[in-house]
Amino acid sequence: MSVDTPIVDFVRGYAQSGTSRLHMPGHKGQSLLGFEPLDLTEIRGADELYEPEGIIAQSEANATRLFGTQHTYYSTEGSSQCIRAMLCLALQAAPRTGKRPVLLAARNAHKALLYAAALLDFDIRWLWPAAENAGALCSCPISAQMLTTALQELTGQGSTPFGVYVTSPDYLGGMQDIRALSAVCDTFGMPLLVDNAHGAYLRFLPGEPLHPIALGAAMCCDSAHKTLPVVTGGAYLHLGENAPVQEEAAVRGALALFGSTSPSYLILQSLDACNRQLTESYPAGLQRCCARLAALRGELNAAAQAAGCPVPLALDGPGREPLKLTLDAAALGMTGTALADALRGGQLECEYADPRYVVLMFTPCNPPQDYARLRIVLRQCLHSLPAAGGLLQPEELAGEFVALAQQARAHCTIRQAVFAPQERIPAQQALGRICAMPTVSCPPAIPIAVSGEEITPAALELMQRYGVTEVSVLRR
Repeated sequence: MSVDTPIVDFVRGYAQSGTSRLHMPGHKGQSLLGFEPLDLTEIRGADELYEPEGIIAQSEANATRLFGTQHTYYSTEGSSQCIRAMLCLALQAAPRTGKRPVLLAARNAHKALLYAAALLDFDIRWLWPAAENAGALCSCPISAQMLTTALQELTGQGSTPFGVYVTSPDYLGGMQDIRALSAVCDTFGMPLLVDNAHGAYLRFLPGEPLHPIALGAAMCCDSAHKTLPVVTGGAYLHLGENAPVQEEAAVRGALALFGSTSPSYLILQSLDACNRQLTESYPAGLQRCCARLAALRGELNAAAQAAGCPVPLALDGPGREPLKLTLDAAALGMTGTALADALRGGQLECEYADPRYVVLMFTPCNPPQDYARLRIVLRQCLHSLPAAGGLLQPEELAGEFVALAQQARAHCTIRQAVFAPQERIPAQQALGRICAMPTVSCPPAIPIAVSGEEITPAALELMQRYGVTEVSVLRR
């Protein structure tokens, strides 16, 4: 099945028409960087993103069929816009209780969630990982039983959440059991909202369904640009059959609330063109890429074991997304940042590196030389292993959420903290101060201290480990 590309066709036709451009943008289609002839605004015939009746509506209908959703909406401002709109809709649908709205969320959430809480003025109750499963800052595995217990406690206290929010896949490639978590949410009558920014491609793999909407999520966001052939900023807001709001005008209103009135037609064309790719060669390419990465993980772990590494080099096993290659630098006696530098020396740039892990994101668009370069660098690292006594001990880098959970204490709401007078100070001077804006960089953009929380010794230790040198705090 192939699909049409109405946005691409319109823009190319306009660019070739010779029409005098007496409208925005200011470059008037004259090539400075090369893309300008295809860069338009919402002129007649180009439709309007938040009130589409023509080519954008047709293109979104194609995406809706491809993803198997109730409705798929385009975003030209990434998943951040979709996250805010998704939470806005869940709030609109929640029963009015006269109490402050509360969201139950896994703690490894992107800071976009905090921005949404500040703008929409709701509180967050955090789901922390069990101590035995607590690892790096990016991972927060939540079981159905943990979610059930948390919801029972909150509802028993009269604080019924307006939704449950999880990140899956996470930055290290871990995936939540969305089907099981969806079933729990259904039992309690609340929507499961998923930050699926890294998992747009999951819909197009063979076998058992892996995309959150297919597994029962009410709504999710996908960053198309992360794993599909889409330019930066292209994203989707997906509604499932149990989304609490289905009215199109309400959804577009929520997206418009957090979006520019000048959406990028370069991004819209990219989303439109991607639809055709998803009906042609891209799914087969995804399958080949995932198989190649599975074989590479096995190869790397066999080599690491033969070299006497204390842990596997490549994270593997059930519950992991197939398109990420996450390397455990502790296997090589290195930090993740040192391994990332070694990769750069071999002309390889990673997606993310932290004190322990390096994340490499592959797609079908990576040429064979990328795999060859990676093998060369990692082979060199394995041949240069330090003496056994010098190896990093993996347990020294584990359990980062445990102390945070024990010490976390909120002094004001997220909204109050974000909009209060604030100042940036050196992190080492921040003990006991109240966090204002989250100051962790992107990636991974997971706040070590949440807005409104006291900055604790555990938070300071993590800031030092992750290279956070300045902190935004409430002004005294």
